[in-house]
Amino acid sequence: MLNFDPDRFTRIQTGALALADDLGDALRRCLDDGAANLVLTGAGGVQILMQPAFQLLRTRSTFPVHYEMGAELVRTDSVHLTDRSIVLLPSLSGTTAEAIEVVRFAKSKGATVVTLTGHADTPIADLADRNFTNFAEDDTSAEMFYLLSLVAALAILDHRDELEDHAGTIGELKRLPERLLAVKAQFEDRAHELASTYRNEPYLIVTGAGSVWPEAHYYGMCILEEMQWIRTRPVHASDFFHGTLELVEKDVSVLVLQGEDACRPLTERVVRFLPRVTDRMEVIDTAAFELPELSTATRALISPVLLATALERLSAHLEQVRDHPLTTRRYYKKLDY
Repeated sequence: MLNFDPDRFTRIQTGALALADDLGDALRRCLDDGAANLVLTGAGGVQILMQPAFQLLRTRSTFPVHYEMGAELVRTDSVHLTDRSIVLLPSLSGTTAEAIEVVRFAKSKGATVVTLTGHADTPIADLADRNFTNFAEDDTSAEMFYLLSLVAALAILDHRDELEDHAGTIGELKRLPERLLAVKAQFEDRAHELASTYRNEPYLIVTGAGSVWPEAHYYGMCILEEMQWIRTRPVHASDFFHGTLELVEKDVSVLVLQGEDACRPLTERVVRFLPRVTDRMEVIDTAAFELPELSTATRALISPVLLATALERLSAHLEQVRDHPLTTRRYYKKLDY
């Protein structure tokens, strides 16, 4: 596979899942101590990766859960953020200014702050009441944060008797890293084809729904826009027919991300419509990946993980065919703003 170290990838994802038991125990202790709600927050793209866990808890648990844009939370406050809140915040670098600000704000309210970081001995790791660090970098972090936030959500569901076979699900997740390697291998040729298709794309629409909508949003904003400077319009599949469809013409490219949860019919509707107006539709469907011995229920939970691991291959090929390194920036961390 192009510019890819399988041992490094497996080591990082295995390391993340090795934190599952301790992270779950930490959240269970918070619940036992009388926590009243969970607040998922952060800054930038990594915060978006918390959304599948938020959706899971919002739809399957009666435990109150809130998803807050960190920069807004600091400025507006929230009646839900109290000394009985658990705040879960991810940060790859552990140094992002907006994330540091929201950690300090949450602690000023007396909340218990649990952080997930890719680097230890950083301000965010040091400020937290509990920090869980697993070394990662940009090309491996999406899967890691999806999985760790999922582990957190599953622990809460299990503690409240709102989940069947928690141990079985965690067991499947711990065996996932090798299966993710297989997904990358299955997608490699397609990734090269898509990179060739999108190498000079002036405008790209990316859509998804349910647990994979955050991946459409994240990949469009943090990879295609930030790292490749491709003008991109992420739009939720349920909103596609409320405006965006009017911009689709024969030569307009649309990338549809499909998962395996209850919201799949929303993207299927988009897939049925698009061939009538454009010949530039591409679909990446997690159901196409061969994942032996993985239950249907777990596949639905990890759809965004599967897409993140496949799209990393697209990123690697885009970097090559466009001669545009993923690390190249004009403004990010280069100017004060």
